[in-house]
Amino acid sequence: MTWQLAGSIAGLAALDSLNPATLVAITLILLGSRRRPLAEALGFVIGAFATVFLLGLALYVGAEAAASSISGALTWLRRGAFGLAAVVLFVSSVRSLRARRRSAVGLPAWFTPLTAAGLGVVMTGADLPNAFPYFIAIERLLAAGVATPTAVVVLALYALVYCLPCLVLLALGLSRGERVMGALRRLHDRFGTSAVIPPSKWRAAGFFLGGVAVTAIAVSV
Repeated sequence: MTWQLAGSIAGLAALDSLNPATLVAITLILLGSRRRPLAEALGFVIGAFATVFLLGLALYVGAEAAASSISGALTWLRRGAFGLAAVVLFVSSVRSLRARRRSAVGLPAWFTPLTAAGLGVVMTGADLPNAFPYFIAIERLLAAGVATPTAVVVLALYALVYCLPCLVLLALGLSRGERVMGALRRLHDRFGTSAVIPPSKWRAAGFFLGGVAVTAIAVSV
């Protein structure tokens, strides 16, 4: 485990942590919790952390076993990570060409810290196919031949970095009071209310070009 490898994985984790879905969930909890916003938000973060760590560990162990028995397994893992990212970008490009109705989001009355943890598991697991930085980080650990105990620690730290923006948002929301809550309400009114999202050729073109670039990387690696 070198400093260069650690730095690259830290950068991938930081990129992966900028996840709108988890940040929106924390915002909703802060704005809509009827009882215990701190406990519910921490429950969500724990669920997200456990999902990222355990699924990543399972993927690492499985890929490590495959790499020892299948020739070129690491190359295909790398191509799969970039290929999956390209598919996500192309699908987003197509979706941007038609109007979409966005449903309003809010917390149900039965929301508790336990169900918040379950929500963290479900939302993070559903979003994992888009987490191509994580696949690249696992591939780099495998390619570097990092010992399994060290890889487990690195994956745990990756999951912690993934959850860091949620924890920062939670701390700001609870400590700064109405100033931060007002900003979160404006964000929720802008992105969390029911609305029709118009088609955008510019947005579609941006996603398409991103997909082409990532495809080129997938083919060349």
